[in-house]
Amino acid sequence: MASKPRPTETIELTYEVEIDGVSVDSLTMRRPTVRDQMIADKAKGTDVEKAVKFFANLCEVPPSTIEALDTVDFTRLSEVLQDFQSPQSPT
Repeated sequence: MASKPRPTETIELTYEVEIDGVSVDSLTMRRPTVRDQMIADKAKGTDVEKAVKFFANLCEVPPSTIEALDTVDFTRLSEVLQDFQSPQSPT
């Protein structure tokens, strides 16, 4: 039986950011695993610094990319994460 790919969601950014010198207008976040949560829980720093590292991991971008986001886009990442963590109805 083939494993089911982890769900992702593409977040359209209100304000572009640069990744390796290239402007991007969206980020794709994957659904977190327990391992992702454990890594985030062990991270050092403020709650915002931990969130930056967590989102960078889930979006597979450097933390500096998340740090460069406008706060409206950072809030959108938080909303997508909450959606991922909400109970899903069976399909």
